[in-house]
Amino acid sequence: MINLALLQQLSKASVLVVGDVMLDRYFNGDSQRISPEAPVPVVKISKIEDKAGGAANVARNIAHLDGKVGLLGIIGQDSAGDSLLQLLESEHIESQLVRQHSRPTIAKMRVVSRQQQIVRLDQEESFSADDATALAEKFAAVLPLYDVVVFSDYAKGSLQQVQAMIRQAKAAGKTVLVDPKQADLTVYAGADIITPNLAEFRLAGGQSGSEQQMLESARAFMQKAELGAILLTRSEQGMSLITASEHHHFPAQVLEVSDVTGAGDTVIATLAVMLSAGFSLPEATELSNLAAGIVVGKVGAATVSPEELAQKLNKHLFRQGEHYQTPYDKVLQHIEFAKKAGERIVFTNGCFDILHAGHVRYLAQAKALGDRLVVGLNSDASVARLKGPQRPINSLEDRATVLSSLASVDWVVPFGDNAAENDTPLHLIQQVKPDVLVKGGDYSIDTIVGADFVLQNGGEVQVLTFVDGRSTSKVIRKIQDLS
Repeated sequence: MINLALLQQLSKASVLVVGDVMLDRYFNGDSQRISPEAPVPVVKISKIEDKAGGAANVARNIAHLDGKVGLLGIIGQDSAGDSLLQLLESEHIESQLVRQHSRPTIAKMRVVSRQQQIVRLDQEESFSADDATALAEKFAAVLPLYDVVVFSDYAKGSLQQVQAMIRQAKAAGKTVLVDPKQADLTVYAGADIITPNLAEFRLAGGQSGSEQQMLESARAFMQKAELGAILLTRSEQGMSLITASEHHHFPAQVLEVSDVTGAGDTVIATLAVMLSAGFSLPEATELSNLAAGIVVGKVGAATVSPEELAQKLNKHLFRQGEHYQTPYDKVLQHIEFAKKAGERIVFTNGCFDILHAGHVRYLAQAKALGDRLVVGLNSDASVARLKGPQRPINSLEDRATVLSSLASVDWVVPFGDNAAENDTPLHLIQQVKPDVLVKGGDYSIDTIVGADFVLQNGGEVQVLTFVDGRSTSKVIRKIQDLS
C-alpha cells in the first residue's frame, strides 16, 4: 500500500536533469483565408508563447512536483537561449546550462490555429564533441548537489559522453535514470533504470510479440548493458516494470486522451521525484503511471501537481481516509504555476474554527467563481485576539486539515502570526494576487480588506450571503447548553 504521507516529502527530492534542452515557441492565431502566394493558410498571430522543451520539460515537471531540480544542457548565445533562461527562473529550476558561441539554441517553432498545428519550424544543429566535453566538465562540478540524476536524450549531441557521466554518477552513489534515444542501449550501461517507449524498445531489437518475449528480450538488454531495471511505457497498454527477478504491469489510467505530448517527460520526472522522496521502485512506478494518466488528459506539454496526484491516488485505491495537504511554504509556488496554466484564482479567509454547513456551502459557492480556491486561515494566536482567550476550539493544524479535505478547497495558507499583519489577510492577498476576492456576510466592497488591491490589479470582489442560522458561535453555545 502506497504511503500517501510520503507525498509531504516531495520538497526533499533533489534531482539533476542532464540532456538536450530546447525552446518550444508557439505562434497562436486565427486563420480565415488562403494565401494568394501559395495554397497555404494565412494565420494572423494573436499570441506568442514560449515553453521549456526537451530535457527542460522534464525539469519543469519535477519543479511542479515540488522537487529541487537543476538543469544541465547546452544553449547558444542568442535570444532563444535568453528566453529559455528566463523560463527556467520563472519555473523555479536551477540553471546549470552551458552556453557556447558556434551553434544556436535548439528551438522548435509551431504555428497553431484553432488548436490545429499548421507547421513546425526547427532551428538546430548537432552539438560538437567540444560542447559535450564542456557539459561533462560542468556535470562533474554540480553532481554533488543532487541525489538523483536523469539523462534525457533527444539525440542532439549533448550526451556524447553519457557513459562516462553515468559511471561518475554511480561512483558517487547517485541513482541514475535514463530516457533513451539511441538504438544501442549499451550506451547507457550502468544506469539504474531506463524508460524506453515501445517504439524505442523495438528499435533497440526488443521483441514484443508476447509478454514472455518482451520479458526475455528486456532482461537480455539488462544483462548486456548492466541495467538495474527497464520501465517500458506501452501507450494505451500502460507500463511494465521489469527487473532481473520481478515484473510489474500497470494498466493505463486515463479515460480520455487529449494530448500525449510530453507524457514520457512526465513519467521519468515523476519516477525521479518519487524515488528521491523515499518511495520504492514499484510504488514510484505506480505513481508515474497515475501521473501519465493525468497529463495526457490535458492539452499540450502539461505537468502534474502533488494535489492532482494525491486525488488520483485516492480514487485509484478506492480510499478517502488519507489526504494530501500542500506544505504551507509551497502554496504560493503552486498558485503561481496554476496562474501560468491560465487558471482563475479565488481567495477568501476566515477563522473556520468549527466547520459547519454554512461554511461548506459558502466555500463551494466561492470555488464556483473560478478554478482554484485559496483559503487564508487565521493562526491560533490571531483567533484568540479576535474571538477571545477561549478560542480557537480547534488548533490551526486541525482546522487546516479539515478545510483542505473539502473538494472545494485547493490550498490553505495561515496568516496572523506576524504583528505587521494586524490580524488581516492584506499581506497574503498581495502575495496571492487573486483574480477574485470573496467575503461572506453583509460587507460592502469598500470595507473588505484587500478589495482595493485586487480591483487595482484587474480582479473582482464578490460578497456572498451566509446561510441563515449557521454560525460557529451558535454551535459553541448549543454544546455548552448541553453540557
